[in-house]
Amino acid sequence: MAHSAPMPGPAPAGATGQGDVNPWAAGGIMFAGVLLLVDGVLGVIKGISGIASDDVYAHVRNYTFKFDVASWGWIHLVLGIVLGVVGWGILKGADWARATGVVIAAISLIINFVWLPYQPVWALISVAIDGFVIWALCTGGSKAVI
Repeated sequence: MAHSAPMPGPAPAGATGQGDVNPWAAGGIMFAGVLLLVDGVLGVIKGISGIASDDVYAHVRNYTFKFDVASWGWIHLVLGIVLGVVGWGILKGADWARATGVVIAAISLIINFVWLPYQPVWALISVAIDGFVIWALCTGGSKAVI
């Protein structure tokens, strides 16, 4: 009977000897969870700002996706709460959270892109966060837990 021993030499790419968990991937997923929490807090702040005052966002004319400022506020408030919950789930290693994180970050990215004329700086920050979150959750190979 032939015994197959591992070949000497460097470990395969991504193998760490700890169940083949790439620490960069796990760190990226954990960072994605933190960013979803941050994006959720920013969403709640954007939402409360829009609901509380009509003067906080730019007034846009002749825009296809024109909504009342309070409507944008409610959209961002609800989205922010959902982003925060999903971010917390990712940090806790919940099975549902990674796929949900990709979907909700994609929805957030689209909403913030449509919202761009109202607050370009806030929108671009959220789009960048969402883009990184989608990338990290799609490329990471392990669950991040704290």
